[in-house]
Amino acid sequence: MTGASADGEPVGAIHESPLPCRGDWNVFIMPYEFLEDVATADIAFKAWGQDLEETFVAAADATMNVMVENVNSIQPREIRDIRLENEDLDLLLHDFLQELVYYKDSEKLMLRVREIQIEEGAHPVSLQATARGETLDPERHLPRVDVKAVTLHQFRLEKTDQGWEAFVILDI
Repeated sequence: MTGASADGEPVGAIHESPLPCRGDWNVFIMPYEFLEDVATADIAFKAWGQDLEETFVAAADATMNVMVENVNSIQPREIRDIRLENEDLDLLLHDFLQELVYYKDSEKLMLRVREIQIEEGAHPVSLQATARGETLDPERHLPRVDVKAVTLHQFRLEKTDQGWEAFVILDI
């Protein structure tokens, strides 16, 4: 995915911004990078953050950005609460991203997450998030590709010196 988007922003570029994952709805451009030559007929990305919450939000935005040209065009008109548990942090991220794909498939909802809490101390690990968005509007959202699923192929979530990093491949 290279080239420029409709608003002139390079597609496939690294997106960085100040990192609190809460705040004005359309101000945040989360840190993620689309990776070329990783998977044939799929799309891979790396997302990162200073903590788990920022990393999960960045991965969610990257997933949405695969589906629509400009994630900032998604308005917070509908709310969905997401509550998930899993024994493993990486599988919790997988389930979280898959939940966003489920809402896109079942309700045509394009959702962004700004409120998220992950409880690591308990087993299983739990996640509570509030996703906000709206029904896909092809004229405004400029659809790109349809994400069918979040794959487990090469999927990973790792602690780094700077925080956390996720590697994700989406089946399109």
